[in-house]
Amino acid sequence: MQNRRPKALSFLAKISVILGGFALFWSGLSTSSLSAESPPNLVVILVDDLGFGDLSSYGAEDLLTPEIDLLVSRGMKFENFYANCCVCSPTRASLLTGCYPERVGVPGVIRTHPESNWGYLAKDATLIAQPLGKAGYHTGIVGKWHLGLEAPNRPNDRGFDHFHGFLGDMMDDYYDHLRFGNNYMRLNEEVIEPEGHATEVFTDWACEYVKSRADQPQPFFLYLAYNAPHTPIQPPEDWVQKVKQRQPEIDDQRASLVALIEHMDAGIGRFLDTLKKAGLEENTMVIFTSDNGGQVNVGANNGPWRSGKGSMYEGGVRVPGCAVWPGKIEAGSTTDRSVLTMDIYPTLLEAAQAPADPEIDGVSFLPTLLGKEQPKPERTLYFIRREGGGKFLGKTIDAVIQGEWKILQNTPFSPLELYNLKRDPQEENDLMEKAPKIAREMGQLFQAHVQRGGLIPWQKPEAAVEEITAVEEE
Repeated sequence: MQNRRPKALSFLAKISVILGGFALFWSGLSTSSLSAESPPNLVVILVDDLGFGDLSSYGAEDLLTPEIDLLVSRGMKFENFYANCCVCSPTRASLLTGCYPERVGVPGVIRTHPESNWGYLAKDATLIAQPLGKAGYHTGIVGKWHLGLEAPNRPNDRGFDHFHGFLGDMMDDYYDHLRFGNNYMRLNEEVIEPEGHATEVFTDWACEYVKSRADQPQPFFLYLAYNAPHTPIQPPEDWVQKVKQRQPEIDDQRASLVALIEHMDAGIGRFLDTLKKAGLEENTMVIFTSDNGGQVNVGANNGPWRSGKGSMYEGGVRVPGCAVWPGKIEAGSTTDRSVLTMDIYPTLLEAAQAPADPEIDGVSFLPTLLGKEQPKPERTLYFIRREGGGKFLGKTIDAVIQGEWKILQNTPFSPLELYNLKRDPQEENDLMEKAPKIAREMGQLFQAHVQRGGLIPWQKPEAAVEEITAVEEE
C-alpha cells in the first residue's frame, strides 16, 4: 500500500479530507492542457533553517542574495508558504511523501542515537522518486537526506537512482563533514571522503549531476538539499570579511550567519548557471524553499513573524518560497495562496503528468503557478513536533490553522493558545478565554489529527533504549 488513511476519522477530519480531495481533483482538470507537452525536468532546492526575512527579496537589508533574488524574480513568489514542521526531518518526510509527517512515521528528528531519535520512515510510505521513476524520470538527490542512516531507509532503498550526499542530521563541522565522529557522506551506498566546505561540495555534485543528464532523452528530478545555513555557523573566512568590510557595524554573530547565507546563495547561482549552460533551463521547473524558520539564537531573521526554528509560532513554520518554469510561470508574479511543503509532491507529479496517490494529504498548486483559476482549498493545516530532553520528555508540540484561526501548544507543559492570524499575525493576543466556542472547535480538530498520527509507529521496530541521555542538537 501507499500511505493508507486510517478508517477511524472524526466527522471534522473527514470533511477536511473530502474538501482537500476536491481541490486536488479540480486542479487536475485545470491543467489538462499539459498532457500534449513533454514533461519538464524538475528541481527542488531545499535549504536548511533559512529565516523568512533572510533574503533580500523578502526584506533583508543587511545581506545580499542576488542569485536567489533573481530566481524569485523569474517566477512566482509565495507570501504564505508553510513548512510542514518547525524542524528538519518531518518537513523532509512531507516533501518526499506528500503526507503529514507523522502519517509516515516522522513526527520528530531522526538522529544517530536511539535515545535521541523521534522518527522512523514508514516502510509503506511512497517517496516521490517511485512514481516519477515509473513515469520515466531519472531521480537524484544531492546533499542532506536526514530520513534514515541505514537500510531500508537510505535514498537508493527508497527509489532514488542517484544519491550523492550526507545521510545524517547535521555536520559538526562544514569541512570534515562528520557527526559524532561518523562519516555519513555517500555516493549511492559507497562511503566517501570529499574535501572542502559542504556547501561547495554539494554545489559541485549538483552541477555534475546536471551535466551528466544534459544529453539524455530521459527527464530528471533533482532534489538539491543544502545543509546551510544550519549550525554550526561556519562560513569561509573570506566571506565573513566581505560582510564586515561592507557593514563595519554588524555584530560578529550576525556577520557569520549573513556570510553563510551569502556563500550558499553563490552556490545556488553556480548551480543555476550550470543548468542554463547545459541548455536545460527552459524546460526545467525549479522550486525553492526552506525546511523551517531560522534559528533565532544564532542571529536569524524571520521577518515579521514571532519566534523561529523549533517553535509553533509563525516564525518557526513560515518560510520563503518560489517556483520558476520559463514560459509557463509568469515572471515577477506572487501568490497569497497558503501552501505546505507536502503540496510540492502532487505539484511535481502533475507537472510530470504522473498520477499521485489520492490518499496523500498534499494538494497540487500547479494551476496557481500557471496563472489558472484555482479555488483555495478549505482545508485545515496541522503541525506537530515530537522531541526529547527535559523540555519535551518525548511529548509533542502542535499547531492547527483553520481559516484565520490558529490554536497551538508551544511546549508540552504549557496551556493551549488561540490566535486570530488575520487580526493578529504576530500572535500577541491569546484569545483562548475570549473565544471559547472557537477554541473548542479548534481543539476538536487538534484531537482528530493526533488520533490519525497515532496509528503510525515512529520508532525503529527493534530499537532498545536502555538509558535516557540529553537530547542531541539538531
